[in-house]
Amino acid sequence: MDVRTVCLGVLTLGDATGYQIRKMFEDGPFQHFTDAGFGSIYPALGRLHKEGLVTCEQQSQSGRPDKKIYSITGTGRQAFAKAIRNAPGPDKIRSDFLFTLFFEHLLPQQLVAAALDEQIAWYRARLEHLRGCDRSGWGDGPVFVNRFGQAVYAAALAFLEQNKPALVDGRAKRPERQAAE
Repeated sequence: MDVRTVCLGVLTLGDATGYQIRKMFEDGPFQHFTDAGFGSIYPALGRLHKEGLVTCEQQSQSGRPDKKIYSITGTGRQAFAKAIRNAPGPDKIRSDFLFTLFFEHLLPQQLVAAALDEQIAWYRARLEHLRGCDRSGWGDGPVFVNRFGQAVYAAALAFLEQNKPALVDGRAKRPERQAAE
């Protein structure tokens, strides 16, 4: 999904600043399945405003630049509804962690073990966060998406916990591929 469509989607939930939109991807309901950074959000909001899909109201702040609050227009709602009717593209897992572990044979054993421990802790934290998010008042879709995220994180956590010993301890059985430590 392109960042313009994602911004329109967020704005269907209510007016927001660029910062508030970004927080929806860091801590909010979209955190486990999509991402958008400030470098893409602000240009997208500018284009959406220019096209009349959102409005922008500037609010004064003392000692700081004006705050820009974006609202979706009727035309923006129509554009969003049309965009989400298209079949979504295939899911992709983008993970620096998985890329690094692909080359685990080049890393010291303690670094591989530490990377696995960090990822296990990350999945535990994300899973607990999602479990603590009450989306019941948002409707069936957000509840479904939250539960799906919980299922994915729980499965990944279980896989890492169950298979860590095979990767870390199994290295001793393959010295020809072990990295120089």
